[in-house]
Formats: sequence, structure tokens, C-alpha cells
Amino acid sequence: MNTLAFDGGPGPWILFAPLVWAAVVITVVTVLRRVLPRGRRGPWRTRVVPGGPAGHSPIAVLGRRFAAGEIDEDEYWRRLSVLDEQFGPRAGGAG
Repeated sequence: MNTLAFDGGPGPWILFAPLVWAAVVITVVTVLRRVLPRGRRGPWRTRVVPGGPAGHSPIAVLGRRFAAGEIDEDEYWRRLSVLDEQFGPRAGGAG
């Protein structure tokens, strides 16, 4: 009994069906992972490591101190120019 024969059997296309279903399952899982929120942050947010460089860079700290009124504008620009030389222009995202 040859099930892959063309004499009334399903033919070789029966081997193609599991590949189609695998592609459907992978597509559904991928879409769900991108659409559904993950805990407290959605899929559109970037991963921020607590204590990482984005929140505690010297330029970000300087920007927070200026915003809080701890330093005046002249002091801010003077320190920012020094940090720009060392870390690159606005490396901390406090542009």
C-alpha cells in the first residue's frame, strides 16, 4: 500500500501540511508576543536596566541638578561643555 502514490492517495502534498501548520503556529506566537503587554511594560518600551547608564550618566545627573535648581545656567553650560568633551555630545540623552 503506497500512500504517496497518485492513484487516489493523498500524494506527496501530505508532507507539506505539517510545514504549513508550523508556519501558522510560529506566526501566531510571534504576533502575540509583539502585541500583548509584558508585565508592567509594553512591547513598545525599551529595556532599561535599573542603575544602568541611561538613568545615571553624568550628563543625565547634571540635567536633573539643573532642573531641580541646584545649579544655575552658567554652571550647567560650563559643566556640560566639559562632559561633552569627555563623553561625547549629549551622550546621556539630556539634550
